[in-house]
Amino acid sequence: MSALSGEWRESIDDIDAKLIDEYQSGFPIEPHPFRRLGKELGISEDEALNRVTVLREMGVFRRFGAVLNPPVIGSSTLAAVKAPEDRFDEIAEFINNYRQINHNYRREHEWNMWFVVTAGSRDRRDEILSEIETETGCTVLNLPMLTDYYIDLEFPVVNDDRFARESVESTTVDATRISEEATGDLTALEADLLIEIQDGFPLSKTPYQDVADSIGADVSAVITAIERLLEDGCIKRIGCVVNHVVTGFHNNCMVVWNVPDEKLDECGEIVGSLPYVTLCYHRPRRPALGWEYNMFTMIHGREAEAVDAKIDELASEYLPFEHERLYSTETLKQTGAQYDSLVAQSSQTTHQ
Repeated sequence: MSALSGEWRESIDDIDAKLIDEYQSGFPIEPHPFRRLGKELGISEDEALNRVTVLREMGVFRRFGAVLNPPVIGSSTLAAVKAPEDRFDEIAEFINNYRQINHNYRREHEWNMWFVVTAGSRDRRDEILSEIETETGCTVLNLPMLTDYYIDLEFPVVNDDRFARESVESTTVDATRISEEATGDLTALEADLLIEIQDGFPLSKTPYQDVADSIGADVSAVITAIERLLEDGCIKRIGCVVNHVVTGFHNNCMVVWNVPDEKLDECGEIVGSLPYVTLCYHRPRRPALGWEYNMFTMIHGREAEAVDAKIDELASEYLPFEHERLYSTETLKQTGAQYDSLVAQSSQTTHQ
């Protein structure tokens, strides 16, 4: 059976396919974006909106709107605990109850529960980690991102590729240092805007106007703010966020590597440029907890064998170092980045 077989694939046409593969980013930022989208697709504004809505209802799109960049906006970290099997569900429920926990996965490893914490400040992030340790009795492995080589879960899915980005010809990669004290230098309007759009945009003909109305701002100011946040990296992209599991890329593996520190940037930039690598970044070692790994890579594929083959290729040709493969076996929680508050860094207190 084809990896693309299934209800979702059988029910889409060429226009839907173009929507899925070409509008994961670069969505129009203007008062009537679906009018522009319809013109580009050769359909009406109403039909463009309806198609995105239907694909969202089908689960092909997880949401429509902005993909935020937590390490730039505030403070984010990847963390893990060793959850005893007889308390696994209880601990997962406690962790998942935090709004600031946006991803949580069971992985095949003694550190068996891996989650992401996003918060408006490092203090709040670390407070959450401390509460988790206190309430669960589990030591938390705290691994904030230190260098971003390549991170993007935007990839074509209407194809026969074995793994995400197989058909991508080239990737631009550089070593971007990440500060744990990041705030994004947000104005009051931008802070309100990011909190308003973190769950996605309204699916309407005028999503930017709807957002502006919700935060009591002018739509032109909202559009200008979104463009600035995109330029500065607080927003990674605007578009339709694909559900990679529903669309066939349900096999993924996080591989952790013990790379000599002096080779980190060289290896990170080479590996991040490989078309089958969806994530590549540097996180700290924690020798006191027995954690000696400092480079993380992710590969998403349709078939487990294809993922394994690419990890073998990484290990033999690019990263000939000690490593472990942490396969994801269960999704415990998956949402976009979530914030309760973001502190504005300017003296602006009203929307202009």
